Amino acid sequence: MRVSIASFRDRRDAGRALAEHPGLGPYRGRADAIVLALPRGGAPVGYELARALDLPLDVFVVRKLGVPGHEELAMGAIAAGGTQVIEPDVVGRLGLDEKTISEVAAKERRLLEDRERMYRGDRPPLDVEGRKVILVDDGLATGSTVRAATRALRTRGPAAIVVAVPVAPADTCRAMEDEADEVVCASTPELFLAVSTAYERFGQTTDEEVVDLLQRSRQTTEAAPSSNKAW
Repeated sequence: MRVSIASFRDRRDAGRALAEHPGLGPYRGRADAIVLALPRGGAPVGYELARALDLPLDVFVVRKLGVPGHEELAMGAIAAGGTQVIEPDVVGRLGLDEKTISEVAAKERRLLEDRERMYRGDRPPLDVEGRKVILVDDGLATGSTVRAATRALRTRGPAAIVVAVPVAPADTCRAMEDEADEVVCASTPELFLAVSTAYERFGQTTDEEVVDLLQRSRQTTEAAPSSNKAW
């Protein structure tokens, strides 16, 4: 039985490993493809993936809706653009009412808006219309945050959405195929314990790191020949 044990040194190592997946090779250097990372943990993964595939990088902000008192357990998620996804199994099992969900969502929405301003300033997000978007996180558990991001992105008219993560349970990857046009899960342990167990180092990514990685990626892309730019 394959058990979920450390496969990556850290998130940047996971991004480099993800870039080697054959499912992502066809997107290397494409002018119509971009990488969108889910901050904060997805940013280091997305940075290395974008660098390896010679693609521009941006973030797509999603906030988990944690169960009050057990915030690590997701009862849903919200994404930029106002999309909200609720996990009915979690809500039903815990008997959570609409008032509780609305209060948590309102708080997380304010934080989402603050993070958008912090990461991007007054720079507009990359245009996804007609492009192939590779949506990246550091791993999937229930997949609620990525589902929220995928549904929000659909409203912006991308040509395709490719969900790409270093590690996830196989059943979550299969379920995500109903949301995305393509799903790339580099590692699918038979016994999945948690995303963190796939990493030797899984400390929290800071907002400052996210801003720094975005700036580095933008500088690299702006320095490239204009024929290779995707915007």
